[in-house]
Amino acid sequence: MAFKPAKWPRKLRSAEWYEGSTKDVIYHRGWMKNQGYPDDLFDGRPVIGILNTWSDMTPCNGHLRELAEKVKAGIWEAGGFPMEVPVFSASENTFRPTAMMFRNLAALSIEEQIRGQPMDGCVLMVGCDKTTPSLLMAAASCDLPSIVVTGGPMLNGWFQGERVGAGTHLWRFSEAVKAGEMTQEDFLEAESAVTRSSGTCNTMGTASSMASMAEALGMALSGNAAIPAVDSRRRVMAQLSGRRIVQMVKDDLKPSDILTREAFENAIRCNGAVGGSTNTVVHMLAIAGRVGVDLTLDDWDRCGRDIATILNLQPSGKYLMEEFFYAGGLPVVLKRLAEGGKLHKTALTVSGRTVWDEVKDAKNWNEDVILPLDKALTQKGGIAVLKGNLAPKGAILKPSAASPHLMQHRGRAVVFEDIDDYKARINDDALDIDETRIMVLKNCGPKGYPGMAEVGNMGLPPKVLKKGVKDMIRISDARMSGTAYGTVILHTSPEAAAGGPLAVVRSGDMIEVDVENRRLHLDITEAELQARLADWTPAHERAESGYAWLHQAHVEGADTGADLDFLKGCRGAPVGKDSH
Repeated sequence: MAFKPAKWPRKLRSAEWYEGSTKDVIYHRGWMKNQGYPDDLFDGRPVIGILNTWSDMTPCNGHLRELAEKVKAGIWEAGGFPMEVPVFSASENTFRPTAMMFRNLAALSIEEQIRGQPMDGCVLMVGCDKTTPSLLMAAASCDLPSIVVTGGPMLNGWFQGERVGAGTHLWRFSEAVKAGEMTQEDFLEAESAVTRSSGTCNTMGTASSMASMAEALGMALSGNAAIPAVDSRRRVMAQLSGRRIVQMVKDDLKPSDILTREAFENAIRCNGAVGGSTNTVVHMLAIAGRVGVDLTLDDWDRCGRDIATILNLQPSGKYLMEEFFYAGGLPVVLKRLAEGGKLHKTALTVSGRTVWDEVKDAKNWNEDVILPLDKALTQKGGIAVLKGNLAPKGAILKPSAASPHLMQHRGRAVVFEDIDDYKARINDDALDIDETRIMVLKNCGPKGYPGMAEVGNMGLPPKVLKKGVKDMIRISDARMSGTAYGTVILHTSPEAAAGGPLAVVRSGDMIEVDVENRRLHLDITEAELQARLADWTPAHERAESGYAWLHQAHVEGADTGADLDFLKGCRGAPVGKDSH
């Protein structure tokens, strides 16, 4: 059913604060005027909250203050009233114990900032991994007209004549040092070469994946995802988005109009086509939960199973986000999906047009970057959802970043009870491990770490690396960076800290992995499994106060998005009574 714009002009939400001559209105309006705003700005025009996750301690988003000025320019041009609002910003590379623990707190706090202040529409200024989902979750809960503006990826990194990607080459170089293939001096020299400009990771890590998801969902203007952070066209995109949000408010075009089941299915297929991060799974489930779409892991497997990965981008492929932009960006990928019957063409976008209208004229300028279907990195990309007695509620794996020879494997477990146990033992030459084993890490899920840190892509033991082995199967209830690679099975649910079967795996147990048949099996009898579970007692650290306590007490499993249980599917309270 086509979207029908609301009538304009009409009285907007912000009028409850600024329109009239009562004591309460004068209180609100008068204090705003101390910043030098003229009377006529309070004439009923759309008030736009620019929700900015800029922070000096969130380096991926460090340039968003400058970008916000371009958004403001667009809002002024379209007749709106821009108000920049600093919001919670959790950096993946600085926040401890993990930024993921604070995604839900950020979403909760930003939701209340939207609900409690006189905004008619929102610009979601995002970049680093958790900022995009947290702001989308908040916007979905409040359902005011909203548009995403991402900060964009950094420029290509180059080191000793090699194209190097942020994150991806950190893992590769670190393993090379342990294997004796790279000196510590070269590793330190590579540090500045890898992250050489403002912006998010230039690989298809979680930041670029979530930027792609925002565009595929229809929540960002077409072409937004891939423009480099320092490219002048990123500023143009910001200004155009500022103009567009004003019209969205006039039309009353809301997240609930855009974030439909069809939009989520489009995004899942897009994630497979670009080789997107495994982290998109847990974030998209959470966003869907906020808007009331019943999205499940089964949908991820159903929609993504037969999607070819056609983007030749690290960590799955060769190139970086800069080349992706020059090749035509995400519109080319979406067009390719649509032409193959893998896209809901009529899904609505923030432009007010359908996704097909936005991408039908896109051109591919480099078929070595955005590959023809017959040259895809893998014909079955997407996210594989494995189930079995080791993961009754599911675990996930990214086939495009995995080793084909390990996609069907049976091996003995080498168990690490938590990340500290792993760190204490992994470099010990006496550790009973070789490349046939399966590494198992426990107590790193949403409740266990707590927060579900990016530690699932455990580094291999040096004695294995020195044999030239680059990959082994790793299983955990943790996440991994979207920039990482390998045959890594993640998000095992229920997690160990919640008493899932992962909690009772022992070193020496046989585990069977069969990706094609979506099977993850602990080779013990059902009676033995139940006996072990009956004897199990929690061993993870538990907080006694503060947000950490709230998080551990109320966070759901990764299989449903790891949101707080009291927020899922809730739109919150309406605007409250004025207390003045």
